[in-house]
Amino acid sequence: MVLSDNRKIALIGTGMVGMSYAYALLNQNACDELVLIDLDKRRAEGEAMDLNHGLPFSGSHMKIYAGSYADCKNADIVVICAGVAQKSGESRLELLQRNAGVFRSIIGPVMESGFNGLMLVATNPVDIMTRVACKLSGLAPGRVFGTGTALDTARLRYLLGAYFSVDPRNMHAYVIGEHGDSEFVPWSQAMLATKPVLRILEQSDGRFTRAALEEISEGVRSAAQQIIAAKKATYYGIGMAMVRITRAIFGNESSILTVSAMLHGEYGQREVYAGVPCVVGREGVLRVLTLMLEPKEQEKLAASCAVLQKSYQQLQL
Repeated sequence: MVLSDNRKIALIGTGMVGMSYAYALLNQNACDELVLIDLDKRRAEGEAMDLNHGLPFSGSHMKIYAGSYADCKNADIVVICAGVAQKSGESRLELLQRNAGVFRSIIGPVMESGFNGLMLVATNPVDIMTRVACKLSGLAPGRVFGTGTALDTARLRYLLGAYFSVDPRNMHAYVIGEHGDSEFVPWSQAMLATKPVLRILEQSDGRFTRAALEEISEGVRSAAQQIIAAKKATYYGIGMAMVRITRAIFGNESSILTVSAMLHGEYGQREVYAGVPCVVGREGVLRVLTLMLEPKEQEKLAASCAVLQKSYQQLQL
């Protein structure tokens, strides 16, 4: 797949996540053309107008407009943020089934347009919805991927940076597995620069502790619930994570990002989408980077993948 010189994104869903992504795209000049697609066409038109009014203050020359599925034909990336919210008393499976219905109504028209690019999914539960998108689209698995644990990993690095009093960008650690309750941090792989975090603990005379790391891990896992309790939804962080993934694609960076990707035997798992470190570039997920997990960490990942497999298999597609 060859990307065009005109970096075009078709964004489906103009809720808070979609528009946080669009706003970050505009501020980072991360694409040349952005088409907003929503069931509520008038809202999409209003959002496009509002973004366009910010162009004179930015370093961007983006073309931004509201459009239809036909506009996906020559898009390099289709980004899906559309979905339904969980109702009170609704089970996770019921929510999944409704969102699968939403994806059927989206992906059919996208593919009928002649679209032949990459598909990035942000709709939750993202690992399962990405697998649904892959099946419905018929695209190669490496060209359909989700935001996975990219935001969780950013939250982890932010908290570790604060704990060790260093720039979070110098913390190299990952959250892997489901973007949800079964996600975990493989501490054996966590590094500050090139020094293992567990070695730092051993040499700190009690200043840094394993208990504190577990508190950080739990803080990452509960971050979304804390934000939702305070302000009803999360959107800025995931919007920024999506732009980071987008820049890796358009820049053909071969950057390592914890996106939700199909596993083909890596970590002993097959035919399941999960958040793992991947090399991301112009063709999408170029390959999965296999970490040298300890046996207990391997078990945690297997358990997380089992949760995802069970939920997907209960869906009626």
